[in-house]
Amino acid sequence: MPDPILPSDLEAYLDEALPPEHMARIELALRKDANLVRQMTAIHARRNAGVHSLGEIWRRNRLSCPSREQLGSYLLGALGEEAADYITFHVETIGCRYCQANLADLESQQAERQDVVQTRRRKYFQSSVGHLQPEG
Repeated sequence: MPDPILPSDLEAYLDEALPPEHMARIELALRKDANLVRQMTAIHARRNAGVHSLGEIWRRNRLSCPSREQLGSYLLGALGEEAADYITFHVETIGCRYCQANLADLESQQAERQDVVQTRRRKYFQSSVGHLQPEG
């Protein structure tokens, strides 16, 4: 029997802050359970009315998430052990989808940059051939 869907799960669902398999499970349950839809409607109405709990504000503003700059430093191995351990925990154990997406984007940019840098260096070298005189 699957775990019951809690109001906190519905909050996280609205924030798209759950792993994909949990999002799919809640979406399927919402299609089958009118009571769950009423709960979701009440949560959505409360949010639109401006009534927010501390937990909602924390999740919505992703106060636990490291900055993009910190994630970049993490990829470069330039963080201290504590900060790197926290990011590993946050991304791998907690499974923060926002930070996973940021890391994936930074990794693709990093890989792309290597190609761009190498191409630029090759062009500079090719354009300067014959212009540099040997010292003598």
